[in-house]
Amino acid sequence: MLNILGSPKRLCDGVTRREMIQAGTSAVLGLGMADLIHSTASASGGARPRNFGKAKNVMVLYLYGAMSQIDTLDPKPDAPPEIRGPFGTVATKLPGVRLGEHLPRLAERLDRVTLVRSMNHPEPIHNVANTVTGISRTDVAMELNQRDPRHWPFFGSVIDYLETTQAGRAGNPLIPRNVIIPWRQSATAPDKRAGFFGGFLGSRYDPTPLEFRGKGTVENCVEKFNPYCGINPHDTYNFPATAIGPQMTIDRFNTRRSLLEQLNDQQRYLGGTATGPLQAFDELQQIGMNLCDSASLPAALNLDRESAKLRDRYGHHLFGQSALLGRRLIEAGSRVVSVLWDEFAANNSAWDTHNNQTRRLGRELCPGLDQTVSALLDDLEQRGLLDETLVVCLTEHGRTPQAEGKGDGRNHWSGVYSIMLAGAGVARGNIVGSSDRQGAFVKTRPVNPKDILRTIYHLLGVDVERSVPDRQGRPMPLVDGGNLVPEILA
Repeated sequence: MLNILGSPKRLCDGVTRREMIQAGTSAVLGLGMADLIHSTASASGGARPRNFGKAKNVMVLYLYGAMSQIDTLDPKPDAPPEIRGPFGTVATKLPGVRLGEHLPRLAERLDRVTLVRSMNHPEPIHNVANTVTGISRTDVAMELNQRDPRHWPFFGSVIDYLETTQAGRAGNPLIPRNVIIPWRQSATAPDKRAGFFGGFLGSRYDPTPLEFRGKGTVENCVEKFNPYCGINPHDTYNFPATAIGPQMTIDRFNTRRSLLEQLNDQQRYLGGTATGPLQAFDELQQIGMNLCDSASLPAALNLDRESAKLRDRYGHHLFGQSALLGRRLIEAGSRVVSVLWDEFAANNSAWDTHNNQTRRLGRELCPGLDQTVSALLDDLEQRGLLDETLVVCLTEHGRTPQAEGKGDGRNHWSGVYSIMLAGAGVARGNIVGSSDRQGAFVKTRPVNPKDILRTIYHLLGVDVERSVPDRQGRPMPLVDGGNLVPEILA
């Protein structure tokens, strides 16, 4: 299966009841509710803040598990030892701004990015869905159920939906619009976390997973042979459902395509109408067939077309090579590419540093992040892509100011944490907000995940006041709460 995967009273999205009734009639004439809501929002909107629609595409670098703000993007060198931790700091291109000592390359490029040091929210759980979807609140049950009916769609899924429906047809791009690398979220972890899925838009709008096919090469990782520590340069990625095996010749493939088309034509002749899940399946089937027959996709997936020097620069580990592949997909036409630093094989892995924090941050996590993000920024800028590509480095919360008990680790903490943005429409060399002296709470300019989502939609040129339909066809806002953060904008 391919986972491309009578009263004028106004409703919460600004559409009147009369317009709701008109929408039912309009649907018969080919005008859907989404079109009506879009036109209403556009007509009522005034002048937009700067850089609306500046980004043609977006790369999401997601650090699952919650990165420690104190050891990375918001160090506290003057705090007591039990708070500042075992690491030193390094000066950056911005006067008076320091980063954790294991991010020296990023420090040299901090004049190209915006740091938000005042992120906060009330839920210190692995609520990826709260970070990347418009829902206002999540809980542990939702966190551990990817198909909980309460889930809202990942913002990349919303972009895919809007571009599909605005085209007036299902659309069959040869390069999927919404891609996730190196696998579907939590595919290799014991617990299956939620977040990067289609939510109430349905699985039709799940991000298309690009699956890494290879094994880790470093034995002395905390998680032995974890591919985020190192992989073989010849390891590959593919779309498993679109790879044509050696037994499938071009003639056989074309014969099966012809037979499928005849069966579909016969269904239409007999009066069959595909609705709901069947229609979604037909759309996926057509996209899958096009991908199988496309020369664009294999070319985009072929990392051997990149120089050995550039591949070395990104790092021969899973995060580095996935980010390089993400850049290739952006060039090939993908709209939203999400690169996960995900759990591997065990819980409390990735950036969930309850234990072995000193070793993991110092030897595995921070060096890999530093290498990859700096290479990506350089690469995008040299190719002229940084001005049109939004790069967002996200994590779901922070870590406690003090160590967890007597162990070497920090616990979950959402009182304050840090994220990073760069590229299209984003201010360069910018610090938004601050934390207190101990890195525990917001000191100035609080920002929450809904604010960031609204800002992402703004930069992608999406009217955040519009709506999308849920499973019952009811109009739902793209983001429940939040405000645009103008300080992020260039």
